[in-house]
Amino acid sequence: MTQPRQGKIIIISAPSGCGKSTIINELLRRGEIDLEFSVSATSRAPREGEQHGVNYYFLTEEEFREAIAQGKFVEYEEVYPGRFYGTLRSEVERKCAEGHNVVLDIDVKGGVNVKNMFGDRALSLFILPPSVDELRRRLEGRGTDSPEAIAERVGKAEFELSFAKDYDKKVVNDNLEEAVNQTDKIIKDFIAY
Repeated sequence: MTQPRQGKIIIISAPSGCGKSTIINELLRRGEIDLEFSVSATSRAPREGEQHGVNYYFLTEEEFREAIAQGKFVEYEEVYPGRFYGTLRSEVERKCAEGHNVVLDIDVKGGVNVKNMFGDRALSLFILPPSVDELRRRLEGRGTDSPEAIAERVGKAEFELSFAKDYDKKVVNDNLEEAVNQTDKIIKDFIAY
């Protein structure tokens, strides 16, 4: 019996409001690329209907901290004190060993770290807004944030944009369909070799 082809790792990062999740969801909807999300781990309690190993790997805060100390995460973040989210190395490795390509929708610093960890097995892709002014307009257009929150997100985005140079490929999301098609081609070219 032959072993399945080893899957690859696709890292996609972007500041909030750049359309990253929309692009990923459209690629998954098309179904042309074997892409799977890795199931994340969290230290928060399961919500009603959530299952361990399906929605998240639910760990206690102590278990999460122990796993960090043992280097079991490819990336993690403490979102609130004691509330962690992260991507287990074992989950990424398992899906790749099964021949699936794993897509990681992660923050810019985590993306750089994961790329360094996996080297040529990983593609790092950065989704950019056409401009910071356009990003501000998009965030205002959502109508979900106060002017203060928008100013904070734009400030954070300006910082995050400084990481774009550390990514393998960049896609400017000026037109969503074009950005999806460009991302699709970049990923297909990467997994083909």
